[in-house]
Amino acid sequence: MKLVTCGLPYANGKAHVGHLRTYVPADVYVRYLRMAGEEVVFVCGSDCHGTPIVVNAEQQGLSPKELVDIYHEHFIKIFDALNIKFDFYGRTDSDYHHHRTTEIVKRLIEKGYVYPKEIQLAYCPKCQRFLPDRYVEGICPYCGALARGDECDQGCGRHLEPGEIKEPRCKICGSKAEFRSQRHYFFKLTEFQDFLEDYLSKLKGTENALNYARNWVKNLRDWCITRNLEWGVRFPGEPNLVVYVWVDAPIGYISFTERACEEKGCDWRKIWIDGDAEIIHFIGLDIVYHHCIFWPAMLKGADYALPSAVVASGMVKVEGKTFSKSRGYVVWVEEDYLKSGLSPDYLRYYIVNYTSHQKDLNFSWEVFREKVNNEVIATLGNFLYRVLLFAWKNFGEVRMEGVDEEVLEKIRETEQKILSALEEWEFKAASDAFMELATYGNVYFQNAKPWELIKTDKEAARRAVASCLQLAKALIIFAYPVMPESMERMAKAIGLDLENVRLSDAYKVDEVMKLSKPEVPFAKVEDEVIEKLQKVMEKRFRGEGEKMEQKEEISIEDFQKLDIRIGRVLKAEKVKKSKKLIKLIIDIGDEQRQIVSGIAEDYTPEELEGKLVVVLANLKPAKFMGVESRGMILAAEKDGKAILLTPEKEVEPGTRVC
Repeated sequence: MKLVTCGLPYANGKAHVGHLRTYVPADVYVRYLRMAGEEVVFVCGSDCHGTPIVVNAEQQGLSPKELVDIYHEHFIKIFDALNIKFDFYGRTDSDYHHHRTTEIVKRLIEKGYVYPKEIQLAYCPKCQRFLPDRYVEGICPYCGALARGDECDQGCGRHLEPGEIKEPRCKICGSKAEFRSQRHYFFKLTEFQDFLEDYLSKLKGTENALNYARNWVKNLRDWCITRNLEWGVRFPGEPNLVVYVWVDAPIGYISFTERACEEKGCDWRKIWIDGDAEIIHFIGLDIVYHHCIFWPAMLKGADYALPSAVVASGMVKVEGKTFSKSRGYVVWVEEDYLKSGLSPDYLRYYIVNYTSHQKDLNFSWEVFREKVNNEVIATLGNFLYRVLLFAWKNFGEVRMEGVDEEVLEKIRETEQKILSALEEWEFKAASDAFMELATYGNVYFQNAKPWELIKTDKEAARRAVASCLQLAKALIIFAYPVMPESMERMAKAIGLDLENVRLSDAYKVDEVMKLSKPEVPFAKVEDEVIEKLQKVMEKRFRGEGEKMEQKEEISIEDFQKLDIRIGRVLKAEKVKKSKKLIKLIIDIGDEQRQIVSGIAEDYTPEELEGKLVVVLANLKPAKFMGVESRGMILAAEKDGKAILLTPEKEVEPGTRVC
């Protein structure tokens, strides 16, 4: 038996193409496994806890549960529309999930893997509350960049434990926070270092996940597993604390399996306690640390079975740009794709076939159109429709005796290619395999010329058609996991029941194949549809139609407090161990000032030296990666790149901007 899970979508926003990078390949994998005769349980559910949900709910005037209800139903709708079929899709705010989480946390406490510790936490005197995670922002203690409470998202990207952030401010009211002592609970992650090193040496999965994890395991710290929130799973014996969301969310894999097994008639304990199943996690690359470090240590400590494989997808880009909802580099599944009337199967094929599962996927409407029209329609659709229509018109039913042995061997080879690809998590290779078979089928049909044979030798025409029908049957079976909706329509033309079919049925020859009139399998993606979608995306990139964020009005006196000057860059060099930071020595008239700026990916030191720039000179000093910065150079942003502000004409360094 195999248990396949997907990383839980966060019930705090709408589904986008980036989400599907995990869920579509997992669904394809499960469908292939079942067609290969494997018993599989497939689960997922909404991640319903955590600070961002509480913050978003407060901003919208909703309770956290009301907000979660909206997005939980949204994801159910999206998965149904895309034919992603889980055996059970749960939610982590359910009673059954709270029960399982509490049981596991209690087990870890009983075994001595959890301990209390007094720590200094950011506290807002104005709001009169401790500030967990994303309620607080400040300065990263490691690189000096602006950071949120749980992660240095603008700088080095490191996970931050509660209380680590410097110069904290409350994100709700903007007030300066102070540090106060409070008792929290820590998981003894450091005790699992030897276990994790051994476990990761044997763990299966994609190399991108395994390589990251093997590097991280060398530098473990104990992990704070409680937060100051009302919304979440209560920590045992502490009425004012909840379990950290990254403790309770993966436990959903267990609680959802329990419910799935109730419906399927299997025993969840054989999977999660006895270890009588392979447990395979499909996740995004951004949550590898949690799944390869925190999660197996928790399971080991609580005496649960361990994951067998972690399959991490590459990241997603949009039209070549780094995925970003805030900058508009996003494709929304419902409002952009589904409402345009495009087939769900086209999107499934694109996601699976664009590139290797471990590599970054670039979503481009132009490439999407080309792949659908030139591959799905011109190759697969063309063969299926030509063969099925010809056979229906000229025979009605076909005696299948005499199918070409070469054809049967090609089908067997394709099955083996698909099975081998699944073992390597290479879903593109699996889909390439049946597309290669479709190409072979088109050549075979064209060379056989049954439309000519039927005029002179109907028996020879029948044999040629029988061989082509066997190829059509195989293609419908092999393509079904990737394009289930379209293949179900085509299967009706040959009386094939795809719900109960096996991959090996692809080369089993029936005595007679009875045919009905086939439907056209695919509709062409028209230029006008793509042009409309491209315009929507371009508009979103430029921010048109979206209300700009309105800053608080200031007086002229407030503006006059800003010391903005023209400066000339005298020297520039990259900051060591940083991709983004560059250190500048700038002449601002009465002195030479050292400023650190995050523009190293957009400008080289050579481009900057001698350049006139605009400098905010009276900004409070800060340190970035240990390098002091006394000021800020001003820039605009276009397509995610910095564009420095420069004077129109040559002016002296130190000239005031007013």
